[in-house]
Amino acid sequence: MIHPELLEILCCPETRQPVREAPEALVESVNRAIRDGSLAMPASGEPAAVLDGGLVREDGKFLYPVRNGIPIMLIDERIAMPAPEGEDSTEDVEEDGDSGHHPVETGAGA
Repeated sequence: MIHPELLEILCCPETRQPVREAPEALVESVNRAIRDGSLAMPASGEPAAVLDGGLVREDGKFLYPVRNGIPIMLIDERIAMPAPEGEDSTEDVEEDGDSGHHPVETGAGA
């Protein structure tokens, strides 16, 4: 659990949107994808490390990992969340002003 005072000052390093703690079910889903090898880090292509928790950006598009109780607030470490049914995630990223960083897509092969 992230200390509430720390959570109040943390934000997405790209958009400055606030973040909130990820539900346990979401963290478990991401960890399953990591364990089965379907989730890799974009910068290295190496398998991602299992998470202790996560912080979800306010718009729900990205999760920042928490490992050993430390939030990893780096753009290259963020994990893209699947778009809700009926939404095109590619369009959202372009509107978002993505600066060319291509986050890991959950469920995509490494």
